[in-house]
Amino acid sequence: MTEKTIKSNIMLLAAAAIWGFAFVAQRVGMQYLGPFTFNFVRFMLGGFSLIPLIIINNRKQSLKIEGNNKKNMLVVGLLLGTVLFLASSFQQIGIIGTSVGKAAFITGLYVIIVPFLSVFLNQKLSINAWLGAISSIVGLYFISITDRFYISTYDLLEFGGALFYALHILLIDYFSNKIDAIKLAFYQYLTCSILSFFVSVFTEKIIIYVIFQAIIPILYAGICSVGIAYTLQIVGQKNAKPFYAAIILSMESVFATIGGFLILNENLTIKNILGCLLMFLGMFLSQLKNDVQKESAAIS
Repeated sequence: MTEKTIKSNIMLLAAAAIWGFAFVAQRVGMQYLGPFTFNFVRFMLGGFSLIPLIIINNRKQSLKIEGNNKKNMLVVGLLLGTVLFLASSFQQIGIIGTSVGKAAFITGLYVIIVPFLSVFLNQKLSINAWLGAISSIVGLYFISITDRFYISTYDLLEFGGALFYALHILLIDYFSNKIDAIKLAFYQYLTCSILSFFVSVFTEKIIIYVIFQAIIPILYAGICSVGIAYTLQIVGQKNAKPFYAAIILSMESVFATIGGFLILNENLTIKNILGCLLMFLGMFLSQLKNDVQKESAAIS
């Protein structure tokens, strides 16, 4: 792997770790707020947290952004923000009527949805890549599912979220090298926050003091999960194919399991540990082809 690829993988893995521990914050936050109010506040905080970075970057840049580029950035930010709004909304609503473990498993199915969509986009994948995806899915099942598996309406909503998360990964792959990553992230969060606000006005009650009761999980979900992790995803995907990014990002389930064990004192079973190991195996398998190809090229 090249140095750029290694840095990208580290960024994506860091994003997965933050998202994994965010399951705890989301679970606590949903005890106080509705799903759309929660998303409105956390994406607004995530956007605000990027303003200092945008100001610093603007001072470093010698050239101003041209009108057409600014317009393109707004359009792409609107598109990505809308897709992210749909993905996060489906996930937040679905988690109301299903277990956290099953929600994590169904949402994590984007790890297998992305390669299927990539095939339609004429992106060739190696056997190791497919084996990595299968290993990750089996590991995800061992981590997330503890009882009999059945499909409910809320599970279908979670699957809808997985589809939109897969689309989000592919769109970031397409646009991340064409537009400033930090500003793109800002417009994305702003769009998602505004859409969540409009829906919350008609479906939920926004009570200020209740928001402050959930201030700690909101701060983590807003600044860390949105402001830091989603931005790491956009920057990290600049040098990572969408399929490999999906496998690394699915590691959030491993970190969610670790977070549940360390913070919520949840049981960590042999099945959970095996699932974590399978997901690590899937991540390494998916990266194997690039190294083999480079070695073969060097020999020839």
